[in-house]
Amino acid sequence: MSVLIYAENAGGKFKKSTFEAVSYAKAIAGQNNTNLIAISIGDVAKDDLAALGKYGAEKVLNVSNDKLKNFVNQAYASVIAEAAKANGADIVVLSNSFSGRGLAPRLGVKLQAGVADGAVALPEQNGGKFTVKKTAFSGKAFAVVELTSANKVIALTPNSYKVVEGGSPAPVEDFSVEAKASDFKEMIKDIVRSTDKVSLPDAEIVVSAGRGMKGPENWGMVEELADLLGAATACSKPVSDAGWRPHSEHVGQTGIAVSPNLYIAIGISGAIQHLAGISSSKVIVVINKDAEAPFFKVADYGIVGDAFEVLPKLIAAVKEYKATA
Repeated sequence: MSVLIYAENAGGKFKKSTFEAVSYAKAIAGQNNTNLIAISIGDVAKDDLAALGKYGAEKVLNVSNDKLKNFVNQAYASVIAEAAKANGADIVVLSNSFSGRGLAPRLGVKLQAGVADGAVALPEQNGGKFTVKKTAFSGKAFAVVELTSANKVIALTPNSYKVVEGGSPAPVEDFSVEAKASDFKEMIKDIVRSTDKVSLPDAEIVVSAGRGMKGPENWGMVEELADLLGAATACSKPVSDAGWRPHSEHVGQTGIAVSPNLYIAIGISGAIQHLAGISSSKVIVVINKDAEAPFFKVADYGIVGDAFEVLPKLIAAVKEYKATA
């Protein structure tokens, strides 16, 4: 048996979350003394495909099909499932991204596999049991689930596992699958990606702000701090609802769930719906003039102060540090 990793790409390029997933899958393959095979769907340069070997892939399957240039949930799931069957893979790993959250359950059905989505740690395999630690209740808790099926699908939460390099380029093989018409009943016509910003789901640092900023005209400070830190910008639901910021920046239970290494919350009270989307953050810094704001209860570091006084000083301090670093 073997382990299969779906290497997701965006516009023909692999993101950090893909390398995390490959490194994670390699560790699982090591636990089971088996090999790791990667599969990529879409137009990715051969050198980039081979480079997946640096993160542990021993072979890369390349699926290049005009019908599959854009992401199609059901069709991609069919291709990945066929690759798993053809290569005897009993464990399939993918990133718990927007695409991964749609693919994982479909793969579970096609492979009759148990599914653990939102995984945050390597599986534990003791006494014949296969257990996975994952997020639960919209990120407000962790659960340990046991997968008892012969086949298993694991979707890894981005930023929850380190990227491990050390291998060499892997051989690339073309993999062809007959595309079924039934897989294309629902199509995504277009995917618009922001090219001038850090992707929010993949960001290692997120600078987020809420109604404490008083209006969209004051967001320049938030964006300046984010630019200095190489961070993505985000906002609370009331801010996106008011039209101050695009809905694509809304973080929370009904928005995007993030798990960065650092989450900076400015002028956000910390409602439970917002906390559900950021609870997997490794370090949380809160800036709020209300010392009783709920966000302080979950913060690793807190600054009680007016954002319009704190932010300029923080920006100046970051500039000074970068000038001398």
